[in-house]
Amino acid sequence: MKKLENKVVFITGGNSGIGRACAFEAAREGAKVVVADLDTADHQRTINELKLLGAACLFVGIDVADVESVKHAINTTVAEFGRLDVALNNAGIGGPYGGIHDMDEREWDRIIQINLTGQFYCIKYELQQFLKQGGGVIVNMSSLAGLKAEHGLVPYTAAKHGVLGITKNIAVQYGAQNIRGNAICPYYIDTPLLQAAPAEVRGGWQAATPMKRLGQPEEVAKAFIYLACDDSSYCNGTQLILDGGVMC
Repeated sequence: MKKLENKVVFITGGNSGIGRACAFEAAREGAKVVVADLDTADHQRTINELKLLGAACLFVGIDVADVESVKHAINTTVAEFGRLDVALNNAGIGGPYGGIHDMDEREWDRIIQINLTGQFYCIKYELQQFLKQGGGVIVNMSSLAGLKAEHGLVPYTAAKHGVLGITKNIAVQYGAQNIRGNAICPYYIDTPLLQAAPAEVRGGWQAATPMKRLGQPEEVAKAFIYLACDDSSYCNGTQLILDGGVMC
């Protein structure tokens, strides 16, 4: 039996990068997959490819910084599939490098709103559905920047630390109600966003990793499946580090 057989899996930021890889891996493991992303995204290719894998799937537009959009996306998921079993809160953005002393307040607000408040909005309404149906699994995308300072990425680092705080609170507040919450903390992953970085910058990231390479989206997807399925049934409130040895 596949690890997510007939489970309804909701993935924000599911149309690109890590989220897209997780959507395909969930489909291979038998899940019904909901790709939630900005409705301006070209999502039809992702949906068509998921269908080729035999997956029941759905695209829903979402802006995680807009609570009404979040509620609509989750309600649409439940209306289509009858329940929600696993949520991957993956949508997020990077940010400019700079100092705290000259950080633009609007840029701080934008990054915190999407990367932290947006996760809170998703978690709140996912939990409401889980409580109605008697359980579920939440996996939050944090970052290695959730565990240590990332020089110059001030609001991003703050947000990703906050994601781990929310994750731990899910565990202690809802564990007795058959709800688990865990997080993934990747280092730099070789997504289209990172591929646009200058070669010397990418080279620096690789050199900082004992394995001398960047992680692949599919490697994050495998970690997601572990946390989403019953293989990790006693794993609650923790973070899975995917960094090629950077934190050693």
